[in-house]
Amino acid sequence: MPQSAANTVPTAGPASQAAFHRARQLMPGGVNSPARAFGAVGGTPLFIKHASGAWLEDIDGRRFLDYIGSWGPMILGHAHPEVIAAVTAAAQRGTSYGAPTEAESELAEQIIDAVPSIERVRLVNSGTEATMSAIRVARGATGRDKVIKFSGNYHGHVDSLLVAAGSAAATLGVPDSPGITAGASSDTIVLPYNDSAAVDAALQQYKGQVAAVILEPVVGNMGLVPPTESYLQDLRKLTAREGTVLIFDEVMTGFRLALGGAQEYFGVTPDMTTLGKVVGGGMPLGAYGGREDLMSQVLPAGPVFQAGTLSGNPVAVAAGSATLKILKQDPPYELLERHGEMLASGLAAAAAKAGLPHQMQRVGSMLTLFFNDAPVHNWDDADRSNRERFAAYFWGMMHQGIYLPCSQFEAMFFSRTHTEAEIEQTIAAAETVCAALA
Repeated sequence: MPQSAANTVPTAGPASQAAFHRARQLMPGGVNSPARAFGAVGGTPLFIKHASGAWLEDIDGRRFLDYIGSWGPMILGHAHPEVIAAVTAAAQRGTSYGAPTEAESELAEQIIDAVPSIERVRLVNSGTEATMSAIRVARGATGRDKVIKFSGNYHGHVDSLLVAAGSAAATLGVPDSPGITAGASSDTIVLPYNDSAAVDAALQQYKGQVAAVILEPVVGNMGLVPPTESYLQDLRKLTAREGTVLIFDEVMTGFRLALGGAQEYFGVTPDMTTLGKVVGGGMPLGAYGGREDLMSQVLPAGPVFQAGTLSGNPVAVAAGSATLKILKQDPPYELLERHGEMLASGLAAAAAKAGLPHQMQRVGSMLTLFFNDAPVHNWDDADRSNRERFAAYFWGMMHQGIYLPCSQFEAMFFSRTHTEAEIEQTIAAAETVCAALA
């Protein structure tokens, strides 16, 4: 059973502690992706051995209601029987061919049918590959070099996009990690999110030089930050005026906010879209696509190089195709909206009752409780959040059997398998934890 919420000491079970000690001798920081190391909240990460529906079980045998969902893709819940059956059947036929399959075309048809902006699509292995490739296509198609991105938006570990902003509104990016050269990021312009005027000014300053504007239409990588009312429409108009390719990074939002992603949800169609997470149904898969004239630039139809032996891997394609088929045949979006409102309202009320400064921000089944006394519209706003309070809240919820993202700056996700009773259990846990933190 969960421990008392008053016990917010960051601990994991003895088996997880031993597993982490072993892993640290083998892998950098003991993990294969840095968010898993619990660096933002302290303590030892849990090692998971099993997942089903809305629940995780760690190697110490403890069960947790999961609000990460593998950082978004498990919209149908863990180990959905139809997805598992599709993966099993595909694996039994062979795990990789390095040759075309009809299943790739079936998944491509599903994507094109669902996503408004996509007329042609290319399958890749990750969201990082998708954004890297989309940027290359935009540059190749326009003959321009510069790209605009936004502070707090994450597009994978692409050299040219892993940059930090300076103090000015329109600042050429500088490398945000050792190993990235100044040249790799020198054509990246970093702007504040939700500031249309800054985009307009940058497009004027670099007239005829900007190949693409890339953004998360709903940001999930500085906590959940939605676009302001006219922001996406403004970007659509500004980029169209300048002949600049508008790229929506829908790695998180694609197929989650609606079958057609954020572009369907908000009614704004970009020129290109990058996909990941849900499109792979929990397997390593990504995709990028857009207008036919842009995608015709990609080799072998055109001159822009992009390739991958495992692109369109039959096992990953089977998982993605099965997931999208279920989402179309039995759409969960009304349920997710209803449960999202219930969860967000309950978590916010728990913080309010305890007198904790907070902001609850949600779009569909993505949400974040910021420990912040003002609304969060951009990275500077998010950066003012109380990280220490979030860490205490995180571990308090963990001791109540609720598994949250291990950073104030990551969005929560839930699945259609989360029941009202489980959401009520989560809210009750939050009430206990917030009272202990007051």
